[in-house]
Amino acid sequence: MSSILQAEDLVRSIAGKTIVDGVSFGVNSGELLAIVGPSGAGKSSLLRLLNRLDEPSSGSVLLENVDYRQIPTRELRRSVGMVMQRPFVFPGTVAENLRFGPLQRDRTLTNEQVDQLLAAVGLTGYADSDTRHLSGGEAQRVCFARTLANEPAILLLDEPTSSLDEVAKLDVETVIRKIVGLGVPSVLVTHDLSQARRLATRVARLERGKLVRIGSVAEVLNAETSIS
Repeated sequence: MSSILQAEDLVRSIAGKTIVDGVSFGVNSGELLAIVGPSGAGKSSLLRLLNRLDEPSSGSVLLENVDYRQIPTRELRRSVGMVMQRPFVFPGTVAENLRFGPLQRDRTLTNEQVDQLLAAVGLTGYADSDTRHLSGGEAQRVCFARTLANEPAILLLDEPTSSLDEVAKLDVETVIRKIVGLGVPSVLVTHDLSQARRLATRVARLERGKLVRIGSVAEVLNAETSIS
């Protein structure tokens, strides 16, 4: 099976310190790869390399078999969508947020398309809501819908529930399951091993910037538990 995204020997060094060290893996359609490991292991730094928010010191990333350096930056960021730890929404309505990305490509989402995106993240009826009045969990789900509006080939999720309460966290996990179920592959950075167990298809463990283990959820997380 050809990978949607393939990281090949990625390295990121800053001021003589290597924070991502020769990492290689692939992500296939319809799977969620969870990246786990201790604080400071390089998890979020690795994620930022995957859509060139940071530039790798060496190595490469292939998106659908094309070196991502050959893809215009705006197109790359559309194709490799990212949801961050804390939700960021633009002033205005929820619908205006969802329409923002497509408008950059001279495409206007219909009301029906907006409603479909909101239904996918459990926010039916929120199109005209002012983003100032959203809860943290609702705002994060708007971020997911806004990212999906760009029709990404893959999603990067950087601890997207870390700032949410337990109820909102579970709501967002439901959204993530639904997105992966639609065939959109995802890479999830999480410190929560229980979350990785609930959501992941495969798990990768980083230590000091190195990929030390990758495999099935049971294989990697059972080893993780025994280490702990």
